[in-house]
Amino acid sequence: MHRIPVEDYAATIRALLAPLQGRPDEFVPIALAADRVTSADVRSPIDLPTFRNSQMDGFAVHADDLAVIPTVLPVLGEIAAGATGPAALPVGSAIAIMTGAPLPAGADVVVPIEDTRLVEGGIEILRGRDAGEYVREAGSDIAAGAALLPAGLRLASRHLAALAAANLMQVSVRARVRVAVVSTGNELVPPGTALRHGRLPDANGIALATAAAAAGAEVVDLQLAGDDPVRLAAALDRAIASGAELIVTSGGISMGAHEPVRQLLEPLGAIVGTVDMQPGGPQAYGRYRSVPVVCFPGNPVSSQLSFALFLAPLLREVAGLPAIVRTRLLLAAPLVSTAGRRQFLRGRRTASGGVETVAGPGSHLVAALAAADLLIDVPADVTALPAGAAVDTVDL
Repeated sequence: MHRIPVEDYAATIRALLAPLQGRPDEFVPIALAADRVTSADVRSPIDLPTFRNSQMDGFAVHADDLAVIPTVLPVLGEIAAGATGPAALPVGSAIAIMTGAPLPAGADVVVPIEDTRLVEGGIEILRGRDAGEYVREAGSDIAAGAALLPAGLRLASRHLAALAAANLMQVSVRARVRVAVVSTGNELVPPGTALRHGRLPDANGIALATAAAAAGAEVVDLQLAGDDPVRLAAALDRAIASGAELIVTSGGISMGAHEPVRQLLEPLGAIVGTVDMQPGGPQAYGRYRSVPVVCFPGNPVSSQLSFALFLAPLLREVAGLPAIVRTRLLLAAPLVSTAGRRQFLRGRRTASGGVETVAGPGSHLVAALAAADLLIDVPADVTALPAGAAVDTVDL
C-alpha cells in the first residue's frame, strides 16, 4: 500500500485550505477580543491620563507655598475623583484631593495626607515637596497619536485594559476560521453519560474543538453522528448552517463495514488514503457542499496528533498566532521505534532540559498523551536511539 509522506500530505491539506488564507481583517468589540491577534498598529486617540490628576489622597497646593516647613494653609474644600472643572487654587491655600481627582489650575504638587495634620485654621504641612510630586501629568502614560499596541499582538487582559483606558470600543484583528467538529461512531456517547457495555465517551469532540480554539479558530458546532452516512450528512448540513468554513471529522475512514465518512464523501470526490506515520496513518480529505472537510482517524491519540501536524499550523497562520515550535532535544533515556514506520512518540521535557518518552506508541493511550507536552519525530529508518541522541520534537 502506498503511504503518503507526512510533508506531502501537509502540503495537500494546505492547498485544500488555501481559500481560507488572506481574508479581510475584522473589527470586534474589545470585550470579545481576548486571545485575538491585532491586524494593525493601534494608536491612542487620547492622552493618558487625559487630565492632570492626583496620585495620592492628600492636599493640592502651590510648591512655592512650601518654601518654609512646617507651614499652615487654609483648606478651601475638597475635590473627589470624578469632579469636573475644579476652580483655580489661590496662592497660600490648599484643597483636599482624592486619588485620581483633577488638580485645580495653579496647583503643582500634592502633599500626601500622612505628611499633614489638622490644626485650627486648616492643615499643617510637616514635610516639604517639590513641584510635580504626586502629580500625574496629562499624556505622561501615552500621548494622543502614539503607538498603543503593535500589529501581530495576541491580546491579553492587560492589552484590553489599555484599549479601554484609551476609550476604544473595538479593535481590528485577524480573521478566524469557523470550524465545526463531528465525531463518528455508534460506540460514542457524550462524556458523563452512563456507559453501557461497548460504549465509550467521545474524547475526540472536546479534544479537537479545544485544539481548534487554541489554534485561533472559532468553533461553531460540535456534534456526534454515529455510523450512518445519512445521519452524517445531516450533521454536516447543520455544521454548514452554523457557518462552518471548515469541517473536521474523526473516525469512519478505515476499511471496515461501518465507515460513514468514507461512504458519504468518497463518492463526492474525497480522497481516502494512508499517510506514512504512526499513530494516525488513515487520513482523508474532500469537500461537502463546497466546504472543505478534513477527516482524521477515530482513535483519540491519532486524531489529536493529526490535528497538531496538519491543521494547527494552518489555523494558527490564518489567526496570526506564532508558528508551532520544533526543537532538537537530547534523549534522557534510550528509545525504540517500529521498523519502517515514521513514529510520532509522545514525550515530555525533563528537569534537565532533555526529553523522555511517555508510554508506548498505541493510538488509544489517551492518559499517556495527557502526560506529554511534545511529540518525538522518529524517522522510519530508525529502530533505536541511545540516551543522549538528539531528536526532533514538536510542541503540543
